[in-house]
Amino acid sequence: MSGLPAYFVNKRMFACIHGEGVGVRLPAATAANLQFSNQNVFPFQPKGMPSTREWVQLNHENSTDYTSDMDIFTASIEFVKAARK
Repeated sequence: MSGLPAYFVNKRMFACIHGEGVGVRLPAATAANLQFSNQNVFPFQPKGMPSTREWVQLNHENSTDYTSDMDIFTASIEFVKAARK
């Protein structure tokens, strides 16, 4: 995922910009549930390559719609902060 504009907490990436959306890292179960329950969540495939089950991509046509995903971004930050180094 190198070369993508990214956001970090404790020097670990929790989100990045890719294509028409934002990739976020979450617990694998949460990521899977979001893909089935949210029409704007897709598998994260940077540069066409599959990533881990912990990554999903949020896509919105209008950038202001990402404000409705603040709980997802917050969960991503908390997950990455709690992850072992």
